[in-house]
Amino acid sequence: MAFYEYNFVALILTCAFLKYRQHQQETQTRLDRELDDGVKHSEKRPEADHFTKLFLVVYLLVMGADWLQGPYVYALYKDEMGLTDSTVAALFATGFVSGAVSGYFVGSLADKYGRRTACQIFCFTYSCACFSTLVSSKPLLFFGRVLGGLSTSMLYSAFESWMVTEFHKRDLADKGGNLSNIFGTMTTMNSIVAIIAGVFSEWLVELTGTKRAPFMASAVCLGIAFWVMLNYWSENYGDSTESSSSGVPAKSALRLILEDKRLLAIGLASCFFEGSMYLFVFFWTPALKATRAGSSAAFTSSAAATGTNTLPFGIIFACFMCAVMLGSLLFTLLIGTWSLVSPSRLLSAIFALASSTFLMAVVSRDERVVFWSFCVFEACVGLYWPSAGYLKGKVVDDGVRGRVYGMLRVPLNVFVVVALTLTREGNDYRDTVFMACSGFLLVASGVFQTFVVE
Repeated sequence: MAFYEYNFVALILTCAFLKYRQHQQETQTRLDRELDDGVKHSEKRPEADHFTKLFLVVYLLVMGADWLQGPYVYALYKDEMGLTDSTVAALFATGFVSGAVSGYFVGSLADKYGRRTACQIFCFTYSCACFSTLVSSKPLLFFGRVLGGLSTSMLYSAFESWMVTEFHKRDLADKGGNLSNIFGTMTTMNSIVAIIAGVFSEWLVELTGTKRAPFMASAVCLGIAFWVMLNYWSENYGDSTESSSSGVPAKSALRLILEDKRLLAIGLASCFFEGSMYLFVFFWTPALKATRAGSSAAFTSSAAATGTNTLPFGIIFACFMCAVMLGSLLFTLLIGTWSLVSPSRLLSAIFALASSTFLMAVVSRDERVVFWSFCVFEACVGLYWPSAGYLKGKVVDDGVRGRVYGMLRVPLNVFVVVALTLTREGNDYRDTVFMACSGFLLVASGVFQTFVVE
């Protein structure tokens, strides 16, 4: 078994152990609560469990739809449609610009007209973006990317807004529900769905002979999610309608963020961390390719002897997803089960640790060290999503949740568009990007420690 296969097995076993420990702790905690509360708690908990399952079904369907497309977006444009590199880059940039512009208003519209409605509109617009790939027409492809950017803004604002608001509206915390556990489960299950979606999309392409097939499968997932929401989700709103009816204008999301130092710090940190995450997606492949030539002679000859001189990108991606899962499981144990640290302190530590991983990727030219650094960064990603989601759930009011979540994504999209515009070939430029990400994340950690940590 080669180096990456060993690491994949080790990561899976570690995740399995953590999941087992989590299950043990949750079972014991449930039994303790039932002894304290008696039958009353046992009768109430099914409502919280039903809500969690109902939300996760939809959430995993829409995230699965997103993951199905991911591996083949570039390949479809470049290989199957024969577009130039500059056109492909323009298509990607169009999506991020659309996300930046739409992030300013989609949250407000979701608050005013309903979060469930916004989630259903997401399913429709993202399906249209998928169908736009059926025709090799540049105007239609650019229109599809505009819809894709709009949809992404709704994906990362409306769904979470609906879930947190509904959780509070139903008083599920008093009925056995745990918001931090929901966020942890979301990230864990999302990692599993990502792995399954990657394998399934590859099988679809081999079966059909076209890279458009995963996009059509994505549309099917979105259609099912739309149907589940239509039949089983209730609607909830923000305070936009109340403000307009009373004649008092609602505060703009930008003003809300600027007036609250905690929100401003969260927005800055989210921009730096998630921006670094997107840049990591672009640069991890060439970074590992470059380190292979500089690895130790023993490691290189061992890889060649086993026929693995070419990097196994599928296994590496699976390792990264396992690392994300490991991070989410650690979050559930640290925050939900053991209550060892607050989410704000954990996020400050996450940013500092993530900063060191980028620095290590620049300092070391050993393939194994760089790979392990990348795995640690992915574990930070797994810790970040539920921590940030839980913290925003506490800091942001339900009435303005959609518009604030949407606004927080605007600087992120601008950050990524600027970074993509400046992208150049070569190891020196990649090292510069990694050093910049390391510095940004260190700043984020300091800002968080100063303004957010309790």
